[in-house]
Amino acid sequence: MSAFRVALSADFRQSDGSFTFPDFDLAPLEADPRIELQFVGVEGDRISAAALQDFDALILLSPKFDAASIPPDGRLALVARFGVGYDSVDVEACTRAGIAVAITPDGVRRPVAASILTLILALAGNLFIKDKLVRQGPEGFARRVDHMGTGLIGKTLGSVGMGNIGAETFRLCKPLDMKFIAHDPWIDPALAAELGVTLVDLETVFLESDFVTLNTPLTNETHHLVNGERLAMMKPTAYLINTSRGPVVDLAALVDVLQNNRIAGAALDVFDPEPPLADDPLLALDNVILTPHALCWTDQCFAGIGASDVAAVFDVRSGQLPAYLANPEVGNNTSLAAKLAAYKAAFA
Repeated sequence: MSAFRVALSADFRQSDGSFTFPDFDLAPLEADPRIELQFVGVEGDRISAAALQDFDALILLSPKFDAASIPPDGRLALVARFGVGYDSVDVEACTRAGIAVAITPDGVRRPVAASILTLILALAGNLFIKDKLVRQGPEGFARRVDHMGTGLIGKTLGSVGMGNIGAETFRLCKPLDMKFIAHDPWIDPALAAELGVTLVDLETVFLESDFVTLNTPLTNETHHLVNGERLAMMKPTAYLINTSRGPVVDLAALVDVLQNNRIAGAALDVFDPEPPLADDPLLALDNVILTPHALCWTDQCFAGIGASDVAAVFDVRSGQLPAYLANPEVGNNTSLAAKLAAYKAAFA
């Protein structure tokens, strides 16, 4: 094996040939003479198997990777997602084929948590409404008394999910002197205690929180987890924040409660469908803050995500499993074990 071949999905390059995310530093891979890099095209909205023939690794941005994307030569050993979400990847198919699916929690932990904090503060202070009032001149300015903000001391911040991002959100919000509750059946109670978080059942998060933040992956179990029934449990003064994945929320049900002012408001960085259609009733509401699945996009975010993907490539090439996997059980796959052994013999 003369070279370790790495594919990058074509959307890492813009139409003029420039790199989509300049802070994603490919220099460590480009400088290694035993690594070959190549951008590969997309068919429709997914990576094709033909495009990945004779590659060892794929760094994947937006396209889908499903069972039909797996090349028949059996060489591919790694799909490294440029991000922490992996709902665009058929993880089970990858595991069966001996392909590790790497994610990048270190790169997104702080940027997404900072985005959630941004939305909490914006909602609490009626930031966008007050900005609009000023732009209306003296008449709007005079109505500022009608839009009193919400103080945060003693208010309850509830999280659905308390993994990587949820835990970091509580760390960032500690100086706000809020009460913390969370629902996460898999979290270590010792971590919750360390962060001052009371673990509760799912319904309690919706019943007691003044701000509900969603920090859960999109799975069959979490699809429309936030439905009309759970939204009806929320206080009329409460806010919903979603920076996870759009389909975790039944957006039709959310529009209904927002239109009828049954909760105070919401902030969404993700949608279903995404992007939302131009005539989506959500876009006409003034009690929701909307950002285009990009609030966490910063130079530091993309530098961190890229560094994590590069590390995953080097790990696999040296015959090791990457640190962060969506499918850790793939370590028991004999096909992947054989690939890793071959890489270790050739490149270690």
